[in-house]
Amino acid sequence: MDMGSSTGHGGRERPGNITTDFCYVDMALHSTGIWGSHDNANLLDFALPRLQLQLAIIFFVTQSLHLFLRRFHLPRLVSEILAGIILGPTILGQFPNVEKALFPPNGDVYLDLLSKIGYIFFIFLSGVKMDPRTVLRTGIKAWTIGVLAVTLPLGGSLMMTVLQQNEIHKYRIPAYKNTISIQNLFPFPVIATMLVDLKIMNSELGRLALASALISDLVSNLSSTVITYGRVGIMSFANVIMVHSTFLTVCLILFIFCVGRPLSLWIIKNTPEGKPVNKFHVILMSFMVLIVVLLTDNVGLNYQYGPFLLGLAVPDGPPLGATMVNRLETLVSGLLAPLLVTYCGMNVNLVEVFDLQFVSLVWSVVGYCLAMKLVSVFVPAIICKVPVKDAVALAFIMSAQGVVQMSFYYYNYVNQTFDGETFSMLTTSVLIQSALSSLVVKSLYDYSRLYTGYQKRDIQHASINSELRVLACAHRVDDALAIRKVVEVSFPSKESPIALYALHMVELAGRASPQLIDHQLGQKSSNSTSRTQKMIDILSSLEQQYSGVATVQQFTAMSLTKFMHHDICTVAFNKLASLIILPFHRKWNHQGKFILDSSTMRSINCQVLDLAPCSVAILVDRHKVRRGAASAYNVAVAFFGGADDREALAYARRMALSPDVCLTVVRFVPWDIYSGDSQWDAVLDAEILKETRMQGAQQDNIVYREERVKDGAETAMLIHAMEEAFDLIMVGRRHKDDTPQLLGLSEWNDLAELGPVGDMLASPDLTVPVSVLVVQHQNIKSI
Repeated sequence: MDMGSSTGHGGRERPGNITTDFCYVDMALHSTGIWGSHDNANLLDFALPRLQLQLAIIFFVTQSLHLFLRRFHLPRLVSEILAGIILGPTILGQFPNVEKALFPPNGDVYLDLLSKIGYIFFIFLSGVKMDPRTVLRTGIKAWTIGVLAVTLPLGGSLMMTVLQQNEIHKYRIPAYKNTISIQNLFPFPVIATMLVDLKIMNSELGRLALASALISDLVSNLSSTVITYGRVGIMSFANVIMVHSTFLTVCLILFIFCVGRPLSLWIIKNTPEGKPVNKFHVILMSFMVLIVVLLTDNVGLNYQYGPFLLGLAVPDGPPLGATMVNRLETLVSGLLAPLLVTYCGMNVNLVEVFDLQFVSLVWSVVGYCLAMKLVSVFVPAIICKVPVKDAVALAFIMSAQGVVQMSFYYYNYVNQTFDGETFSMLTTSVLIQSALSSLVVKSLYDYSRLYTGYQKRDIQHASINSELRVLACAHRVDDALAIRKVVEVSFPSKESPIALYALHMVELAGRASPQLIDHQLGQKSSNSTSRTQKMIDILSSLEQQYSGVATVQQFTAMSLTKFMHHDICTVAFNKLASLIILPFHRKWNHQGKFILDSSTMRSINCQVLDLAPCSVAILVDRHKVRRGAASAYNVAVAFFGGADDREALAYARRMALSPDVCLTVVRFVPWDIYSGDSQWDAVLDAEILKETRMQGAQQDNIVYREERVKDGAETAMLIHAMEEAFDLIMVGRRHKDDTPQLLGLSEWNDLAELGPVGDMLASPDLTVPVSVLVVQHQNIKSI
């Protein structure tokens, strides 16, 4: 077949005077290029180059709009719909020649196919990331909001349908009923995506919204299925159609859970522990998705239900669920699924509207359903004692619309349940509701405001004999060992007890819902790893060793890395911690060789420094580097002045209560004693240094000395001289730019989160066995 020839049909005569007529379609797919031999053939006459150009135009317009609209906190969905409207008959259609050249009617089939494939895998991955077992662990608050959010609008919609059914033309009744049923959906993928965009997934509101959305999604899908089969049964004779549909649906479900589920378990069983799933198995599961879509469509259900159920049947998390998400997420969620939204927008025509009466009815239904959903979420939330602002924000989150509703609208449009103008109005309503929900939630709920006015949660303002509450974070077993060493050096005693809250950070892989597991309550992760258990055992043995003077409460936070700082700050705030200890993002081995540099850990540390409700310390741990045996643990404080240095010294004074710790306080004094810190800072510095000298007069393990330096170069020489003499050096993170002792060091500061001195001590080239604790005093936020 010549791919460049034209479409045609013909016939030929067979022996025996038998004539067979046949039709064939000869599609021009590939162009031979600008140098090819095509008579009067335009490059856009070929399907593949035209499709590539269409995709380039679509994503260029979408990205350009998003770069502009995100300044106004509008979600990407708004840009995708607007891009489709611009490239559709509403705007581009006013230039027929351009529209016909770029988006000819016979070329829509390829965009339609790509968008549907993208949405199929999007809904499959949404099912993979959902954990139905979460429903069983959800509290009464989420159950109350989730169930009432569905049942109240459903009851109101059924009542409205009965009252208005006689007032609507019989040809419009199917469109009317389908509009109401789609409006009453609570799709979990849409709500989860919105929470990620607003960066509040790990907040208390975000967790409540995710739990409520999961319950609402399951309840709304179950109720809509029951209502649909009920309607079919009423319309059919002897319930034959209903029995037939039910039988086929049950067969589909059995196929998914008797073939798809065992297949996924077989893949997991044949995947070595800690290894990714084989590429062939990923392809096999992708092929299974397409088979299920084919079966679902032939059963008579909407094609998205099958992939969603198959996704639920695949165990979430590693190895299979995480691998499927990692391999497909970028292509599906970043490229193909948004194409469905834009393609729907390209079918919107806001210029030609004929039946204004039904259009007004459509908008009335949309407004009524939105009001019902808002009230049905807000009222139960208030009853469950959710704050008013959070209840309003939760109502708008749960009422959000997105790609799932768009797919249902388009499905009804293709099946001619909706006409063009009804589809246009409903697509426009998705745009308006999506924008409205994001703007309202953004204005009502700002996660950083949670700590506004949260004052004096630090070490220096607490009594030296009071309980010290520390939140320590661990990503690796090495971090847990380092935390244990710091707690031991901090000298827990009856006079100065320590409450340690350990947060084990686990990256969320192949899941949509973050988890914060409290091991004190006996909670366990659905797939707790051996690494996490080792960290738990290390710190549990610490509590046994210091029974009565040190308490350890351990948590595991499973979250996306870009939201882990929210978990850290939430636990610190709820537990009234005075200090957060974070592991440094660089690691060394036993020989002092630099082995790890994690940009993810660094990003988490920087975000915690900005958001934390208390003081923060970053621990640069080199405990694995061998040092000769020593009876005492030598700690030094490099003191330049300022709030951060005072906080570091206050912590060091607690350590000095231990007879096994030798504390040396080195104050770096400029030659010009009147330069540097402000007068008030100088008073506060003098006060804490005086208290330190007084403590040293009573204890022989505290040494105080002063070093006069002219600039940063002399300071660096003295700091490097301290590296060999101490096990731990404590420094403040921030100092004023005009501090003469640090003059010239700021230009060489690569790691801003450590400050100039901490950056110098954390150099990857440094092989001496000295650990560093860089301390930042609590950021006081104005009310």
